[in-house]
Amino acid sequence: MECRIANDKAQLGATAAAGGAELIRAALARQGRAGIVVATGASQFEMLESLVDAPEIDWTKVTAFHLDEYVGLPVHHPASFRLYLWRRFVSRLPLPLKAFHYINGEGDRDATCRELGAAIRRHSIDVAFVGIGENGHLAFNDPPADFDIEDPYLVVQLDQACRGQQVGEGWFASLDEVPTHAISMSIRRIMKSKAIVCSVPDRRKARAVRDAVEGPVTPEVPASILQRHDRATLYLDKESAALLKA
Repeated sequence: MECRIANDKAQLGATAAAGGAELIRAALARQGRAGIVVATGASQFEMLESLVDAPEIDWTKVTAFHLDEYVGLPVHHPASFRLYLWRRFVSRLPLPLKAFHYINGEGDRDATCRELGAAIRRHSIDVAFVGIGENGHLAFNDPPADFDIEDPYLVVQLDQACRGQQVGEGWFASLDEVPTHAISMSIRRIMKSKAIVCSVPDRRKARAVRDAVEGPVTPEVPASILQRHDRATLYLDKESAALLKA
């Protein structure tokens, strides 16, 4: 796992997007297609802003998968990740994606997991764009995360720290409004990605970053599993990297 530290969030986002875009271009040149995973949340704002403007990417040959979504939240809700991805990514691309596999958290949860699992098994993922939560979660795999489940997507229960982060970021007015469950890509499926671009700005993530980078690999810090990926790059700003020793 490699760490790259930027001066601020804007530089972090631009650098992470440039790194991810280069991986997409390389996949397209190598095999004529690319598969990516796209995350949401405040940590991805600057990265997605730059990624949609990345040059020389034929998005009509790119298939994308949604990382996680709340259970039971309507698509028109301001906190809906489907809405987020449409507004900040899909609708802003210069060319349409070959396909985007959204997570629909409003229907049959188990059927949704099975359908998405079947879809992603037909693709290789060249780049997974992810973040790290304040509690160290990776996607919505809160601690203690299941490192062994093979299912590509699963229904998870969100812990209070995770739900509190959503309130703190302004997606919900109170903890009671935050859904208690979500559909998330599993740890093992994320780790099967050929490369991982992890964008983590802000001081409030500093402890999680330190524990993920310098601590032991443990389900209590789900993002620590990234230490075991040969091509995982963490893009940090000075604030999120503040507690790292080096």
